[in-house]
This record gives sequence, C-alpha cells and structure tokens, in this order.
Amino acid sequence: MRTLSIVRHPAFTIQATMTHWFHRNPLKATAPVSFNFYGVAGSPSANKICNDLRTTRARLLEMFTDTTCNPEIMKNATDTYFSLLQGFIASLDGTTQENKLRFMQNFKWTDTLQGNTPSAQQDAIFELVSMAFNVAIWHTKFASRLAGKENVTEVEAKDVHKSLKFAAGIFKHLKEVHIPRLITPAEKGRDLEPRIMDTYMVQCKAEAQEVTIARAIELKHNATLIAALAFETANFYQKADHTLNTLEPECSSKWRKYLQLKQHFYMAYAYCYHGQTLLASDKCGESIRSLQEAEKCYSRAEALCKEYRQTKGPGSTAKPSEQLFFTTLGGLIKNTLQKCERENGFIYFHKVPGEVPQLELKASYGLAEPISFEFPALSEQCTPEVYTTFDLTKGAKAEKAKPKQEEEVKPTKEPDLKPQKDTGCVIS
Repeated sequence: MRTLSIVRHPAFTIQATMTHWFHRNPLKATAPVSFNFYGVAGSPSANKICNDLRTTRARLLEMFTDTTCNPEIMKNATDTYFSLLQGFIASLDGTTQENKLRFMQNFKWTDTLQGNTPSAQQDAIFELVSMAFNVAIWHTKFASRLAGKENVTEVEAKDVHKSLKFAAGIFKHLKEVHIPRLITPAEKGRDLEPRIMDTYMVQCKAEAQEVTIARAIELKHNATLIAALAFETANFYQKADHTLNTLEPECSSKWRKYLQLKQHFYMAYAYCYHGQTLLASDKCGESIRSLQEAEKCYSRAEALCKEYRQTKGPGSTAKPSEQLFFTTLGGLIKNTLQKCERENGFIYFHKVPGEVPQLELKASYGLAEPISFEFPALSEQCTPEVYTTFDLTKGAKAEKAKPKQEEEVKPTKEPDLKPQKDTGCVIS
C-alpha cells in the first residue's frame, strides 16, 4: 500500500482557521432601578442594602459596554450585585416561604430579538435571570472581540474558548434552575423562553468547538479527528437553526442565516478532511466524491454569506466570504481535490461513486461542554436580623407590573468596534 501524505495548507494557523466572525445580537437594555423602599427599609443596615443594590447594579451595567472590562472584572461586578440581590430571593426567616421582598420591585428588560419594547415583571428572580442572561451575552461578545484581533495568541485562544463555554453554562443554568421559578412565564420570542435559551447555548458550544478545530488544524492532528469535530460542529449549528424555525421571521431571519452558513461551512470542512482520510486509505474515488461534496457545501455557505448580508435584523455587517478563514478553506478544498484527481489519474484509476460517502463520524476528543455556573452566595450584609427590619406594612406599595409595557427602554449603547485586519466585520 502506498502511503499518501495528508494535504496541509501553509496558511493554516489559529488566526487563519478560527472563524473570528460571529453573529451577535444586541445586549438587553433595562430601565433604571432605584431600590428606594421609603418606610419599608426600617434600619440603617436595610437602607445600606438598598443603596448598595442601586450602585452595584449601575456599575455592572456600565461594565457591559466598557471595552477595558475582562472576565475577572466582570466576575467581581456580577458577584457583588448578585450576592446582594439574593437577599430579595433566598429564604431568610428559617421557613420555606417565599422571601417577602421578592415581589417588591418592578423590573423592565428588553429582549435581544424584540427591539426596545420591554418585558416587565415585579419579581427579583426576573431581574436575576435577565441580568445573568446579559452577562452570558457579554461573554460571547468578549470572545468575539478577542478572536477578532489581528494576532491571536494561544493564551487568548484559550480565553475565547473558556468565555464561550462559560456563557453556555450560564444559559444552561438559567434554563434548568431559575427560569422555571418565574411566576409569569416568558412570552413567545422573548429571551427567557426555551427556544431562545437553547439556541444561545448550542451556538456557544458550536463556537467553542471552532476554536478546538483551529487548534487541531494548527497542530496537524489526525484528519479523521478534524473531520469528526467539524461534523459535530455543523450538527450543532443545524440544531440551533432548527430550534428557531418556529419564530417569527422578522426577528430571527438574520440569525438563522448565520447558523445555516456556519452549518454548511463546517460540513465543507468535514467532507474536505474526510476526503483526506479516504485518500490516505487508498480510497481515491470516494475521496474525490467527498471533496466534490465539500465544494458543494462551500458554495452553499458562500451564497448564504451574501444572503446574510442582505437580510435585515440585529447582527453584524460582516463580509464573511472575504475573510481569511473562509478563503483559506476554499483554497484547501481546491488543492486537495486537484491532488486526489492527479493521484487517481496516475495510480488508482478508481471510479468516482455517485453517492456521497457517509459521514458516520463521532469525535472522541475536543467536544465543548458548558462550564458549570452557579450564583454567588448570599451577601454577609443580608442577615436574618436585617431582614426583619424590612416592614412591608409601611410605605406605599410598589406599582404592579402591567402585562405589556408600551413604553420603550433606551437601548444599550454598545461600543463601535472597528474591524481588525482580515476580519472584515464589525462586532455588534
């Protein structure tokens, strides 16, 4: 048996193979919250908790749009606020009854797909999950911004990978543990409903695996492993796309175009590297057919790139088909197919089958799993003794939340990040 070397493209590095263009929906926006419980907060310690809630919430919201913020700074800001907010959620009187402060304050939040008209609930858990949702979105944007740098180091690639898995862990935790506790379920198309949560979580896992694929290519791992990882990643994107297919097109079309183009892009990767595996196994006819299918998937991804740019909706104004990661794969498919055809004409003389080789691939290594997330422990300020000084019989009752809020909440002003060399995109 003749040994055939796997085709390697000289331009393949983490920078060239990590698809540092990601679709990003906008951050959620929220109305200011004063936590002014005049008369109800009946002690200096109770008043301090309310004041600290107001200031730590404001600081956390500032961190979402601060380009100097990193995961460590974000963790400090989130832990401080969430530990105080737990004082309005956790049971502090030694019983299993709801915290008496849970329904005191009304909170308003927009949704990433629904413009500036907010949802409102008078429920501290609604605030908890909405703010944590935004933290997860911030981690995806941080990963996207870091991956879009001109020269991504190995350490930075690991940070991208970790941030995406951490975001997936937040979405998973919210969906499984805290969103079911809401008194008022999320309306269809709102961020906290299962389809949206699942799509964000699966997208984060898929994007994390893109980093793994880039690393595997750079280190010249076995083509079978790379093909399997690409196939699993494509399936993740397909699953995310199918999860959105029952949403209104006007709010999900652009997002779905992104998921579809990524699916076809990674199917092209899978067929390309599977073709290399077949060639190394002297199955040259099947290898050519696999590479032909890679070309077909790549062309479809190229067409979807154009459709993405032309589709209205939240997201990027990117030109993905002009980026290095995209053109590099096109060159690899072309070169590998030409090599297979040359070998077949000189050595094998195999008939090229009409049917596409089956991708019965299962990655044994490199699959991205969400990083486990839990909210911080209750703040030391929130003691049972302080809790008893909150007297709900005093002071005016907070206004009840209306089922639907017509007024708009001012959108979050996100930084306008200029594209780096070879990225061809603006992260939105």
